[in-house]
Amino acid sequence: MSTEATEAVKAPGALRSIGAMLRAEPRARLFLLVSAQSAIGNGAAIPALMVLAYDRRHSPWAITAVLLAYLLPPGVLGPFAGAAVDRFSRRRCAVAADWVRALAFGGIALLPGFGATVALAFVAGAGTALFSPAVLAALPSLADEERVPALISAYGGLGDAGRMAGPALAALGFALIGAEGVLAVNAATFVISALALMLLPFGAALPGAHAGGGREFFREVAEGLRGPMRIPLIRAIVLGSTMVILFAAMISPAELPLARAYGGGASALGLLLAVFGVGVVAGSLSGARSGALRDHKRRYLLGALAGAVGLGAIAAAPGVPLALAGFLLFGLGNGLVVVHERLIFQAVVPGEVTGRAFAVLAAFGAWAFAAAYVIGGALATGLGPRECAAIAAGGTVVVCVVLAIALRARRR
Repeated sequence: MSTEATEAVKAPGALRSIGAMLRAEPRARLFLLVSAQSAIGNGAAIPALMVLAYDRRHSPWAITAVLLAYLLPPGVLGPFAGAAVDRFSRRRCAVAADWVRALAFGGIALLPGFGATVALAFVAGAGTALFSPAVLAALPSLADEERVPALISAYGGLGDAGRMAGPALAALGFALIGAEGVLAVNAATFVISALALMLLPFGAALPGAHAGGGREFFREVAEGLRGPMRIPLIRAIVLGSTMVILFAAMISPAELPLARAYGGGASALGLLLAVFGVGVVAGSLSGARSGALRDHKRRYLLGALAGAVGLGAIAAAPGVPLALAGFLLFGLGNGLVVVHERLIFQAVVPGEVTGRAFAVLAAFGAWAFAAAYVIGGALATGLGPRECAAIAAGGTVVVCVVLAIALRARRR
């Protein structure tokens, strides 16, 4: 890893910044505490949804249907959620989203039909589509300005850690309470989060935001799609991140065949994904050290490049040991990209449209994930898993070159 990459993720400085933020900001402490437990529950919900979908329909397509229903709402409803976040109290939007997710996951646990499972998975995804821009837009109201980067970094790191720890806890939960029980526990975490956020003062509506009727709201939705993209730097980040996601997620269908190509199997896959998760968390926490906008842009680009190098190592690795290094670097790049794109948005986007800007970013990302799963599955099947990873690496390198030119033009 380069000296600059090492500097970007140096743990002591980042952890000291997060520790100082936690000591000085009691509201941020409470918010992160409730976020941690719901992040773990949400991480456990994904494998639980997969198990429940297969049990109720006995087809791999059932898993695909449920996951798409859960993951696509930000792409479909994101602009509407973003407009609501910018118009109303961001805290109330976050609380409403938590109640929606609690009811949806509780309903999935209680109702046995597969149709209800798909429908309620979409409702749960719609809650996430509202919660994410509401919280990301409201984070600056929870801490003093100089501590906001540490808060954003800690929030991203907790989400990534939840996605790591959740599946392991789900595996234990399947043996003790079944997939339905795991989803019921996840619903309870959202109830706890909603109750805590109801008592936490943050994310009030912006002055003059709540105005106009339905026609005005739809105008705000349209403006939310166009407005942030008029900012050249934001346009570059949205399009760049979308392409990074497209190439990075292409290897998801190839991960198990890759583990087998390395001479391993399911256990090797678990180890590779665990190391990837460690890299993502490390990259996310690196954003805790506040810096100038140019530093955020440089580290964002560095993250994309680290992901490309990691993908190249994944494609070329002869066995599991070198593949572990590739997955670690790949995860590190992912974490760097996500945390620094958020910091760039907070620094550049005007506060009155922050919710819509984050919703646009999430919408583009959701469609990129969906396309990547289809393209990656076709490449892994038609060419092979290593070839799929190599194409993903090459595509990410091209994205890095274009991003470097675009970000340099923005500096000028």
